[in-house]
Amino acid sequence: MSNRSTRASNAVDRLKERSGNPGWSMSRTGSGHFFLTAGPGQPPLCPPMELDEFVAFVNAQGPQKPQRISKLDVAFEKQLTKKAPKA
Repeated sequence: MSNRSTRASNAVDRLKERSGNPGWSMSRTGSGHFFLTAGPGQPPLCPPMELDEFVAFVNAQGPQKPQRISKLDVAFEKQLTKKAPKA
């Protein structure tokens, strides 16, 4: 399996984990483009795409994981909101 396929299949695996639906499936065309289906034998949910476009498309599907925010990030945000912009 090529590095391209691994990157795309990892994106699909993350989607399966986020959505709780193990049926998501990825296919690769002869020209090296990827597309997503809801399961094997299902119609494609997107046109065939290049790797970067495909990974971005798959990452945007399903529920999103909340971003982890550290205590330092929270403190920094407080400092930013305390400082009023000077006009």
